[in-house]
Amino acid sequence: MNPPPHVVIIGAGFGGLEAAKRMHEAPVKITLIDRTNHHLFQPLLYQVAMASISSTEIAYPIRSIFQNQENITVLMADVTGVNLEKRIVSMGDREIEYDYLIVATGSQNSYFGHAEWTKHALGLKTLQDAFMIRRQILLAFETAEKLAPIQPVDDLLTFVIIGGGPTGVELAGSLAELSRRALSKDFRNIRPSSAKIIMIEGAPRILPPFPEEVSRLAEEKLRSFGVEVLTNTFVTDINEHGVQIGDRFIPAITKLWCAGVAPSPLSRVLGEQGVRLDKGGRIVLQKDLSIEGHPNVFAIGDIASYIQDGKPLPGLAPVAMQQGQFVGETIENQITGKDLKEFRYIDRGTLATIGRSSAVGNIGKTVFSGLLAWLAWLFIHVMNLVGFRNRMVVMLDWMWSYVTFQRGARLISDRGHHGAIDVELYLQEAISKHKQALGSSDGSGLELVSEEQSDDGKVSVPSIE
Repeated sequence: MNPPPHVVIIGAGFGGLEAAKRMHEAPVKITLIDRTNHHLFQPLLYQVAMASISSTEIAYPIRSIFQNQENITVLMADVTGVNLEKRIVSMGDREIEYDYLIVATGSQNSYFGHAEWTKHALGLKTLQDAFMIRRQILLAFETAEKLAPIQPVDDLLTFVIIGGGPTGVELAGSLAELSRRALSKDFRNIRPSSAKIIMIEGAPRILPPFPEEVSRLAEEKLRSFGVEVLTNTFVTDINEHGVQIGDRFIPAITKLWCAGVAPSPLSRVLGEQGVRLDKGGRIVLQKDLSIEGHPNVFAIGDIASYIQDGKPLPGLAPVAMQQGQFVGETIENQITGKDLKEFRYIDRGTLATIGRSSAVGNIGKTVFSGLLAWLAWLFIHVMNLVGFRNRMVVMLDWMWSYVTFQRGARLISDRGHHGAIDVELYLQEAISKHKQALGSSDGSGLELVSEEQSDDGKVSVPSIE
């Protein structure tokens, strides 16, 4: 008896999961490879960054998802190469052969050729990114509280969000709510509600993929929250002190990058083997989501470019999910000899939340906003979370935040922390200048406490004593 065809799926995001689930009864052997051991619900990642929910509420072990699906093996590994001719996937010193391959490795932050900006403008793609952003924002308020008695802290309380897509809009709204509600009574030397939030978008309007009316409503709501929205504006430089836009320099210690994404590096690996890529480096797909010249190799999600009605499909979770389901069905149809179909994405609408009781969205040509859109957003996101416990915990967190205006995850830790971030460098510089001004070696009581100096095993926040 011949062994069942081997399907290798690279990436356990929305598309990869849906493809694997769709083949749960197919006569195949599946190997699902991901660099982490968990599936991340990225649409709510910004809420981890904004201290609304805990990271464990949007991450779920991959093995637990498939514990009852006997035809799948999960491997935690980095894919280092793919050989299309030999049908081999490489994972360091290990190789596995495939009969069918699904590439679903997603995207990464793109700084448009300015690699030097990465250490100053934090992107949001992984849990580590969310931890870094949360650390930067909360430390900015803490540092401002400590330095306010001795110097101006406007640049510490200025937050620049570069990019006006869904992630940028949701971050801006959540950050406004954090500063004007959750933190409003927590400090004595500063007023968090006076924090300046600036959103910069190069396009003529924010939320470019959405209908114009949705964009207009979103901008109006952000402005009502006190967010300064700059459209048709391009960033020309970013450094530790702020952001340059044309002739204007915005002093800001915290800069968040939501302006661009690029496909994962695996697209370049395939491109070197003759796979056609678009201008953005994404894999160009056939009508059945396969790669030209390789009918047994498929790409889905953010790494892929699929043209429908003359336009490329957006990099949204529903697109990846529908593509995953389609590819799973297509592979099963190929094996069983059934007729093959062409993929067509069904747009069931888009939503973006702006803050408490407020969201904007559209279903077809119908545009809606406010509480109704927010409730729809809540329901859709909760129902798409993996695991009953996660759904319940997130709902309870949101109910608590709605009633009390409090955030349940406002902890500063060093998770995802690699080297000093801008706010910590700023504090070190401020202490140094203050010592020089006083002309004393001890800074008249100023002292920087870091994680490395803490001798009790606990995470210490940089402090001035």
